Amino acid sequence: MADFLAGQTIEAARRALTARFKSAGIDSAELDARLLAGAALGLDLTGLMTATTRIITQHESARLEDFTQRRLGGEPIARVLGVKEFWGLPLQLSSATLVPRPDTETVVELALEICRDEGRVRPRIADIGTGSGAILLALLSELPEATGVGTDISPMALCTARDNAARLGLARRASFIACDYAAALSGVFDLIVSNPPYIRSADIPRLDREVREHDPRGALDGGTDGLDAYRAIVPQATRLLAPGGTLIVEAGSGQSGAIAELMSASGLTSQRPPKADLAGIPRAVSGQKPPR
Repeated sequence: MADFLAGQTIEAARRALTARFKSAGIDSAELDARLLAGAALGLDLTGLMTATTRIITQHESARLEDFTQRRLGGEPIARVLGVKEFWGLPLQLSSATLVPRPDTETVVELALEICRDEGRVRPRIADIGTGSGAILLALLSELPEATGVGTDISPMALCTARDNAARLGLARRASFIACDYAAALSGVFDLIVSNPPYIRSADIPRLDREVREHDPRGALDGGTDGLDAYRAIVPQATRLLAPGGTLIVEAGSGQSGAIAELMSASGLTSQRPPKADLAGIPRAVSGQKPPR
């Protein structure tokens, strides 16, 4: 395939890749072919459209073939490219981070709603299990006077998050700490957010191949009932929240009620119903520490 693409036009190569992906049963065949061709050739969409007749070199062909084999092997397109957009922000990925998903944007949406409704213009934010830094950096991008800290047990994930903060011009307002959930945090926070591992251990083998084989298991596995991380995070967050502060966590399907009970048992009150994602699943669950 690499030799075949070398000497072909960009348009011909893109069409050949699309056909190859379709024959492999990849639903997003045309989009994936365009994205991989652009990455291999160093061209954006406009560049691909205006250079359709340019001939692909041997080096470009080999690079494109490497991307193609990885995609055909089940690697998600975001991991092949090494970047994923979240909340309009391009985030670099690593093997220690989840690929940010649109469902998680419900946590950002609810956090911004609460900050707006409560007049919080410079909240201190903690993102527990920050991974690529997606939630924290999205919030900092929307709240120019906010500051925040992200925690993760993985040093590699923290390096990725720190690099993302620097690339986005947010490093001055973001810091990162290695610890198990919030164990190393002190002080008080107005807002604590988290997308913890919440997949039941027994369900992981049934996840899509792109997830189970390429996302870090530690960021997926929530234990027997999927709630282990919440049992750790909710009491820690209750300790760290300022009076009137809010904890917001992402929930798996069917878990919002159990998470709300954990929050209530820890002394957090529910002021709002869970915020649903585009599929109607209650996805962002919040609890507030009572004001003094």
